Amino acid sequence: MPGEFYIEGKKEKIDLTEIKNAISEVQTSVTNVQNNVTTLVTRSEGVAPVTGSALQNWQTAEADVVSVGADDTRYKVHSLLLSIHNLVGTVVTVRLYMEVNGVERKVYEQSFDATTDPPGLWVVNGTVGIHEVLRVTLQSNNAADNGQAVDYDGMLEAMQ
Repeated sequence: MPGEFYIEGKKEKIDLTEIKNAISEVQTSVTNVQNNVTTLVTRSEGVAPVTGSALQNWQTAEADVVSVGADDTRYKVHSLLLSIHNLVGTVVTVRLYMEVNGVERKVYEQSFDATTDPPGLWVVNGTVGIHEVLRVTLQSNNAADNGQAVDYDGMLEAMQ
């Protein structure tokens, strides 16, 4: 009969149902492992880089350059660069803001001189974990910077 096996010389019937069930369980486990590996590989590929330019009146008032991340979503920010190569201000201030206990707070501020400092600024150089939107602003002390482009480039990784 199908699913039965006779051992020669013993005339004993052995039911193979348990073996079939064990094979099915192993196949299910292998499929689960494959799905988990696929998920981990997909997550480790990261998020598309955040790149672009912002045109603002930088001297008129502090203005947004870029926002990265999302509310209640965990990311690793591996790098965030700004390019101030179009600016001429001697005091170009970069600020970062993020929610702290539900209220947006300034978490970083540094000033640069566009005429003497490098045109590329590592705002984040190393991994920083965030779970809210990280907003980057800039302000210049020179009216000639109004309407100029500030480029940005960042790399994020989604966290579990």
